[in-house]
Amino acid sequence: MKRQFWNWVRNEDGIRTLTIDGVIAEESWFDDDVTPKLFREQLNAATGDVVIWVNSPGGDCVAASQIYTMLMEYKGRVTVKIDGIAASAASVIAMAGTEVLMAPTSLLMIHNPLTVAIGDSEEMQKAIAMLDEVKESIINAYELKTGISRAKIAHLMDAETWMNAQKAIELGFADGILTRDTGVPDGTSINGYQFSRRAVTNSLLSKIPKTEHKHPSEPLYQRLSLLKK
Repeated sequence: MKRQFWNWVRNEDGIRTLTIDGVIAEESWFDDDVTPKLFREQLNAATGDVVIWVNSPGGDCVAASQIYTMLMEYKGRVTVKIDGIAASAASVIAMAGTEVLMAPTSLLMIHNPLTVAIGDSEEMQKAIAMLDEVKESIINAYELKTGISRAKIAHLMDAETWMNAQKAIELGFADGILTRDTGVPDGTSINGYQFSRRAVTNSLLSKIPKTEHKHPSEPLYQRLSLLKK
């Protein structure tokens, strides 16, 4: 089984805790054992309230969308706690929280989706159109949580907006600040600040299938990602 980017534990008070730590679906969300079905089974293995700790630079926006939907449909209360960073796709998952709390030193970042495409100008236009639609779908999640206008959210995404806890609360992306009493789960990594455009670009390019195309105009699309650039 490929490495899971999540882990479930049960606290002494009976509340289940989920940690999402690292890149979302770093290898694949589809063609291996780390699947939406597995996540859904683990989420629904018990009932009651859940706490979601998030420290992630983002990743595959399809995986994030499915996790977001599963958490939105979950019958219990979902409390999201951001202890390091919730960037890109991870910020979409955070929007599923009944309540979203941020550590005083944490960050939340939103920006436009990205992908890799190869082909002629027509294929590039298709990729642009696809990214426009994906952006609109992401805005849906932000709008439901914040209540601010779609135009303002789109502008914030265009500008790659970084928010500390106070700014996120002000804009409606978060509801409060974590205090000492909330604690941080053992083993949680708070290393979410070291990301570079070059590292992410190399990571995306390394995942492009190595199979040869039968025709030069045949499109080659890489997995759509929301990851810190």
